[in-house]
Amino acid sequence: MRGVSVRDALDGARTAIGASGSESAALDAELLLAFALGVDRAALITDPRREITGPPVRVFQDLVRRRSVGHEPVAYLVASKGFRSIDLQVDSRVLVPRPETELLVEIGLELPVGARVLDVGTGSGAVALALKQERPDLSVTGSDISADALDLARVNAAQLGLEVEFVEADLLEGLSSEWDAILSNPPYIAESERASLPPDVIGHEPELALIAGADGLDVIRPLIAAAAQSEARLLAIELGAGQAGAVAELVAAAGFTEVAAHRDLAGIERVVVGER
Repeated sequence: MRGVSVRDALDGARTAIGASGSESAALDAELLLAFALGVDRAALITDPRREITGPPVRVFQDLVRRRSVGHEPVAYLVASKGFRSIDLQVDSRVLVPRPETELLVEIGLELPVGARVLDVGTGSGAVALALKQERPDLSVTGSDISADALDLARVNAAQLGLEVEFVEADLLEGLSSEWDAILSNPPYIAESERASLPPDVIGHEPELALIAGADGLDVIRPLIAAAAQSEARLLAIELGAGQAGAVAELVAAAGFTEVAAHRDLAGIERVVVGER
């Protein structure tokens, strides 16, 4: 690639990454090249004839290989992922934040002033930190069973300058019951769906945050039961396609009398909300 232009480098990377099965090969290539060059994506568009030489060549080649051959998520390769208005550090300790999870933040934005919010299974801290960024009046706590994930969430909070407390807990075990709202993106993939997951997901993202038993509800069931024992008047849970009906029944049976399913941009019933 010595003397290769930005345009030609992107073309080659796009072909290699696309051949590996990525549905976002063009975007992947741009993000990786921008990272290797230490510029933003806009610089690639405005200067497509720029010549790539020196160390960035080897860095870019290695990133493309790891993406196309090793199927590593781009977010892990560049150690960053945007989520609403914030940028988060991410690595293999946590799930890569996804656009559909922003629904949880949007629901949280409607809470009363000063509400006490618990983000269960916070991972990188995406939901908790984005909510605090947009609603600084809220008292936000993030919990996770993974100490490693919490370490990263605290790094993100410090870098963003946001006051969010992060605590290690299995769901709500050992935590206060004094919450106004509980939000969660728990593991919800059924064991039977494991084989259909993309290699960059099942091969690199933490299984603890993905797979949840035969029907995908092994974590959601005890989460709902624990939330029902708390003071929370609102419970919002992200879930997979086709799970909304079963989860809505569980939420209603737990005493949340007003239950609704919210659709994501793909039209999938992605978040079930219960209120009482």
